[in-house]
Amino acid sequence: MLSYNDIKPGVAVIVDGEPYVCTWNNIMKKQQRRPVNQTKLRHIIKGNVIEYSFQQSDKLEEAEIETKPAVFIYERNGEWFFHEGSDKSKRFSLDDRKIGESGKFLKPNTAVDTLWFDEKLFRVKLPIKVELKVTEAPPDVRGNTAQGGSKVVELETGTTLNVPMFVKQGDVIRINTETGEYVERV
Repeated sequence: MLSYNDIKPGVAVIVDGEPYVCTWNNIMKKQQRRPVNQTKLRHIIKGNVIEYSFQQSDKLEEAEIETKPAVFIYERNGEWFFHEGSDKSKRFSLDDRKIGESGKFLKPNTAVDTLWFDEKLFRVKLPIKVELKVTEAPPDVRGNTAQGGSKVVELETGTTLNVPMFVKQGDVIRINTETGEYVERV
């Protein structure tokens, strides 16, 4: 059981019989009143966000989230295919909604973590940084580079990304999958 001040970002809890994960919290203490933990909770399966205030007397049940390794195989017509990390014969697929924006950084044979609640897959978690090859890059343009300058390149997964001017076609670059930004050239 969790007390009201244990609810912090990243903690999964059961509220009114539904699983939520905390994305933000603020413990507020007013004069002559009991402290309150104000939170924003994202529903694990549906994805909607609610605001909820926990009182000092509240006791909550922690949601049991299981992490299983998996490997991305391929994508076809909005369906993403994976196999379990240890057994290639155990395959499963997901639709675009469960993959979300992170799918644009997935290339075949990428190891990922799958998050399960109550034997239901609700999210695929990519590595924080991935390395992708630049397939198409425009030539450098001389001009105002006092602020560094950037250009848009196409990656091997088909997505486009803003990168510094010195990145050329054929380079391998490292990308942060959480922010979707260029990190460094490998």
